[in-house]
Amino acid sequence: MKKFFATALCASALMLTFTQCNNAPQQVTVAPVVCDSTPSLKIAYVDIDTLLTNYKLWIELNEEMIRKEENVRATLNEKAKKLQADYEEFERKLNNNAFATRERAESEQSRILRKREELEQLQERLTNELAIENNKNSLLFRDSINAFVKEYNKVKGYNVILSRLGDNILYIDSDMNITKEIVDGLNARHEANQSKKK
Repeated sequence: MKKFFATALCASALMLTFTQCNNAPQQVTVAPVVCDSTPSLKIAYVDIDTLLTNYKLWIELNEEMIRKEENVRATLNEKAKKLQADYEEFERKLNNNAFATRERAESEQSRILRKREELEQLQERLTNELAIENNKNSLLFRDSINAFVKEYNKVKGYNVILSRLGDNILYIDSDMNITKEIVDGLNARHEANQSKKK
């Protein structure tokens, strides 16, 4: 519709230039008429590296994941050391003929192999749980940002909001950087949500 009106306005201007009539001969000069009917885009960007280092929710989620990974690693290391100690004790007894019967030695070896399998299964289970939680946190983080930016943009009215990560954009005017506004708004909303939980 806007394009139609812009085109009609340009056509009217051209017609007016050529249809000025009176009986006197006149010199007609035609000035170029520039009609730009393309709407201007309002673009902004958010620097993701800055967002990650300043958004409190992401910092909390990241610290929680680091603690959980450390706990998993400590648990697995403790069980692995115990298994290693059991294996070394088995080897020492086997080399010193300390087992009363062959069946007793085989039974002890089977017990150690079962413990090793259990440890491998535990490692796989804990690793999968961490991966699932990490994915859940990533979705929570992304949904939080998307929901906030959607509300933020109702007021600001940008046509495009880009995410800048590292050097994926060769050049963009720093006046288009809305990262601080986004981080401040996200943190304010996060703190309000934390206050509600208390």
